[in-house]
Amino acid sequence: MIQSRNLIGLLIILTAFLACQPTENIKTEAFVKSPNEDIAVCFGVDELGKPYYSVTYKKGTVIDTSYFGFEFKNQPPMDDEFKIIGVQERALDQSWDMVWGEQKTVRNQFREIEVNLQEESETQRKLTVIFRAYDDGVGFRYQFPEQKGVDSLIIMDEHTDFNLTGDHMTWWIPGDWDSYEWLYSTSRFSEIDALERAKRNKDIASIYIPENAVNTPVTMRTDSGLHISFHEAALVDYAGMTLKVDKENQKFTSELVGSERLGYKVKRKLPFDTPWRTIQISEKAGDLIESKLILNLNEPNKLGNIPWFKPMKYVGIWWEMHLGISTWDIEATQDMSTFTKDKATSSKHGATTENAKRYIDFASKNNIEGILVEGWNTGWSHWIGFDDREGVFDFVTPYPDYDIEEVVKYGKEHGVELIMHHETSAAPRTYDQQMDTAYALMQKLGIHSVKSGYVGPIIPKGEYHHGQWMVNHYNNAVIKAADYQVAVNAHEPIKATGLRRTYPNMIAREGLRGQEFNAWASDGGNPPEHLPTVAFTRMLAGPIDFTPGIFNIKLEPYKKGNQVNTTLAQQLALYVVIYSPIQMAADLPESYEGQPAFQFIRDVAVDWDRTEVLNGEVGDFVTIARKAKGSNDWYLGSISDENERDIKIEFSFLDEGKTYEAIIYKDGEDAHWNDNPESIVISNMDVTNTSSETFHLAPGGGLAISIKPKQ
Repeated sequence: MIQSRNLIGLLIILTAFLACQPTENIKTEAFVKSPNEDIAVCFGVDELGKPYYSVTYKKGTVIDTSYFGFEFKNQPPMDDEFKIIGVQERALDQSWDMVWGEQKTVRNQFREIEVNLQEESETQRKLTVIFRAYDDGVGFRYQFPEQKGVDSLIIMDEHTDFNLTGDHMTWWIPGDWDSYEWLYSTSRFSEIDALERAKRNKDIASIYIPENAVNTPVTMRTDSGLHISFHEAALVDYAGMTLKVDKENQKFTSELVGSERLGYKVKRKLPFDTPWRTIQISEKAGDLIESKLILNLNEPNKLGNIPWFKPMKYVGIWWEMHLGISTWDIEATQDMSTFTKDKATSSKHGATTENAKRYIDFASKNNIEGILVEGWNTGWSHWIGFDDREGVFDFVTPYPDYDIEEVVKYGKEHGVELIMHHETSAAPRTYDQQMDTAYALMQKLGIHSVKSGYVGPIIPKGEYHHGQWMVNHYNNAVIKAADYQVAVNAHEPIKATGLRRTYPNMIAREGLRGQEFNAWASDGGNPPEHLPTVAFTRMLAGPIDFTPGIFNIKLEPYKKGNQVNTTLAQQLALYVVIYSPIQMAADLPESYEGQPAFQFIRDVAVDWDRTEVLNGEVGDFVTIARKAKGSNDWYLGSISDENERDIKIEFSFLDEGKTYEAIIYKDGEDAHWNDNPESIVISNMDVTNTSSETFHLAPGGGLAISIKPKQ
């Protein structure tokens, strides 16, 4: 529900401003400041008619003079000979409620300029640029209006510059057109080398990195301590954007993901808007996490409250396959815990009716509302590693040892909802052909969530996971799912760009190097710094289905040489730190039996009224407190990288005048992510909003606290 506070006029200053002086031969033409006036955008055209913009924060330049333009097929480029033919101003201050999310209500407050441009050349084509200045950053997009004699455009590339002001510290992954499943690198901008990084990778199912570029969100910290993150919002019917690294000129330039099959980046009918290019800006790293700029740049909710989907925790027949205990395919023709065509070491099919009921019994006893079953349907013996994957999977026909109707019935009797699984093997045309039938089966059985997967190179050849063709497939799958009251959790997805605001059945996605890499990656899995980096990079885009909660950290006796590189306390903290409206208790049921620490997973919420980032530094540590939706209960999570550290927690986020019982799950004195990862201490204490406590985090460690009002 939208609760409008006020709509105010916006004063546009069309003369130069102290904080944004025009450079030589450039006249500033339009100017807009954020509501708190800390962030300012200048826009203009130079003497050649080249459009440019710059961004300042508290009178210091963040993005220096940066140009933009487009290349087309069968048309001259649009990058110069422009004049400004009009400027419109707008301001908005209103609030909207999240159906589910990190907080109940989001304030959407910005000031905007819409700049209309026209070429002075013979073509006289028009282009509109919209800049929105928020207190937490800037968003801008391009609008292509109807043009005389042209009904559509074929974009060969978009060249949007982000001209940096220094050799900033950068947290980045390669600009892979097929996968985001990379470990983050930490380096100066001048040291980014995505192509060299790609040579060392062995564990990603599909990779295509054509040049030295990075994927977004990419986060930077200046030498003065200012944090900047680049991403995009409202990615609809357009190619995903990578950022090309120009070391010589110290700038990023947009590089759209292409289609070798079709020979272009984007094809659109006129008129159309591009996605928003976003720059989040904050002095504190934690403010990047609290920012709602990406969401606010998306259209309002088109589906309403979707009462058929409720945020939940879930268990699943999944981790046991990664450990090699069981297989996805009933024939056991592949060892898919290591994704090879070798015969599996186990001949036990995981997705059986009997096994599903075992997980349901465990979930029902432990306040867990869902169960995911992978490997239930025919096709798993011929999916990964094969070129002829079209038509392999059938999304309605179970293996003979899995009675899907019986599992659904048994789950309902025990208060546990089945989560469907659709692995497409990156053959989206097969999925498109069966999608209505597959969703209709779900609707018939009362199943309201699906985990979809797109492992491997896209078929048809020449298409990539992040190109326009696949962007449309992912988005159309979510829109169609809503017709059948189905929510989608996509793996091997296109990146999140805030569309969950518009389509709240887009509940989560993977889009990062997940927990499963710890079970079989050749490099030993995710290092301790991985998740303290993810919180300030990938998580800025949207919810993550990371699958936390591994208690058997050393993976014994199943996986010699692999382990989870965190402590047990950190696995608990992840339920608060890494946000998703669905959270998996990912380990085997037997790993939780007799474990007092499992109580935190039983208790922790997955939907929130408030979120407070208490402290943190990118790649080092982060502490987040969240208040459960419709409750006075709070949960706190803190995680560290490979370094031990002391964290001071101020409980000022609690209500005044109330006393709370805090159940504390912290690293033991001898805890260490490698040497003693399962050492944990559980204790109780009373706290109020004036309380302050210091806690020790072990190397790779964590802290989880359940905080509930005392009666």
